[in-house]
Amino acid sequence: MSEKKPEDKKKVNIQIQLDEEMAQGLYSNLAMVNHTDSEFTLDFIYVQPQQPKAKVRARVITSPRHTKRLLEALKDNVAKYEKRFGVIDISGPAPGEGMLH
Repeated sequence: MSEKKPEDKKKVNIQIQLDEEMAQGLYSNLAMVNHTDSEFTLDFIYVQPQQPKAKVRARVITSPRHTKRLLEALKDNVAKYEKRFGVIDISGPAPGEGMLH
């Protein structure tokens, strides 16, 4: 019997455009994650100190598969960051903690 080799996957070069406004980015100090059976919604929020309101700066809706890939990429990058700069201290209250119900 001959073994079937998996087909070689062709690499596709994707040209990513980043306009000037988007390149500036938006600051977020809180994220909320929700999901259904078919998608994840990530809301990136800015909470100002001593303010009872917070504003969603960006919302990303994505597939479960992509969300898991993102999680793995974040884990990898946090590990690289901590190896270079030291452990990230996450003790203490998060921004807006106790404010959101």
